[in-house]
Amino acid sequence: MRKVLIIGATSAIAQATAKIYAEQQDALFLVGRDIDKLTVIAADLKVRGASKVDYTELDLNKCERHQDMLQQAESSLEGMDIVLIAYGTLDDQKECEQEYAKTKRALHTNFLSVVSLLTLLANQLEPQNYGSIAVISSVAGDRGRQSNYVYGAAKGALSIFLQGLRNRLQKSNISVLDVKPGFVDTPMTSELKKGVLWAKPEAIAKGIYKAIEKRKNTVYLPWFWWPIMTIIRYIPEPIFKRMKL
Repeated sequence: MRKVLIIGATSAIAQATAKIYAEQQDALFLVGRDIDKLTVIAADLKVRGASKVDYTELDLNKCERHQDMLQQAESSLEGMDIVLIAYGTLDDQKECEQEYAKTKRALHTNFLSVVSLLTLLANQLEPQNYGSIAVISSVAGDRGRQSNYVYGAAKGALSIFLQGLRNRLQKSNISVLDVKPGFVDTPMTSELKKGVLWAKPEAIAKGIYKAIEKRKNTVYLPWFWWPIMTIIRYIPEPIFKRMKL
């Protein structure tokens, strides 16, 4: 039985991933800001076979409450094997261009609040010399594009932070997984037009589960985003800056 902490548990990808662990009869601790949704999700996971499901309500932008939440999770689970951080916001790029306060909020939610959690988690897990941390980043962080460079900057910074954390924690047998999904059909993207490159949360969840099991460093989901982003990263800047992406 694994002890799994899921932060941002009401997101579509997090819910789909939690179902996989529940079916493995693992113990789960869920964190999210909507207590009503958490209650419904927890009940569903128990029916699916989870050996234990506990949860707590928290606005994850309130970094001063992170330590208490992590202590609560560890106490409830009686330890911690796997942590999945699966929250974020897709802020309006044009609004961020016009108002720094909105850019600051986007960067805080998608980067700085996650750094707060990772800093505490690293210090919490390091002494036990085992564990897995998985964080949902994005392919948007691989290169800045005019359509979402504020969001991309947050995710790109997060990926660099995860690289350093992975380097630090490898000696303690703690894997640090950077999950880079492409387009995913979730409530967060409900207003965007869907196409052939879009994936369902369930497909992303399966990829996350497999990558954690294999203790991978980085995973692009679905797999075809790796060659796509490899090409995009290597487009020369004089050409790339003239492209409408």
